[in-house]
Amino acid sequence: MMGDFVNGFILRDPTGAVTLLDVGLPWSATRVLNALAAIGSGPSDVARIMVTHAHNDHAGAAAALARRTGTSVSVHEEDAAYLRAGRSSPASGIGRLVPRVLLGFAAPPVGAALIDGQLLPVAGGLRVLHTPGHSPGHLSFLHEPSKLLITGDAIFNVRGPRWPVKAFCTDFQLNTRSAQVLADVDYTLAAFTHGPELRDRPREAIRAFLRREASRAVGGGT
Repeated sequence: MMGDFVNGFILRDPTGAVTLLDVGLPWSATRVLNALAAIGSGPSDVARIMVTHAHNDHAGAAAALARRTGTSVSVHEEDAAYLRAGRSSPASGIGRLVPRVLLGFAAPPVGAALIDGQLLPVAGGLRVLHTPGHSPGHLSFLHEPSKLLITGDAIFNVRGPRWPVKAFCTDFQLNTRSAQVLADVDYTLAAFTHGPELRDRPREAIRAFLRREASRAVGGGT
């Protein structure tokens, strides 16, 4: 939705039912609707809206899209209160100094909570992976039929795999620990909400990044 720097995802069932996963900043609703039109879908086809976490660059357009589609928005229960309030989950460090008005968004209707390990009936099977730290309820997802991993903000891919900006994490150290689950699941394509996808041996690239960062942490470099 801003080049490869802010990404959202559309998953479509064989029936034509659509799931929107992360919908960008508050002004991104038109871009999402245009993306739906580009694949021959429209607001009436949207069966689900989900967000990886309650930050305004992921949930900002959720309220507008919920109105257009008549659909509530699903998120992990630990981020649900922030989504209902229309404010980003807490940041640490200098991130706390950013005015709340810059991080806020229109509050969408919140639907069912997403649960770690849950297999959603989305495009043949979408597995929920709780990877907290960037926010308390941060989620990644694995689309099992296609072996597509969606990391959310657990890991960025900006000039290579890297951690999210520490100042905007609720608990950066927890983020680095929980992301280790992404080394264990099976995928052949990795997509990021910040940065382009990895198609060439993505699991090996992410595993190498996680090993390197774990070694740095042991050596006191994190």
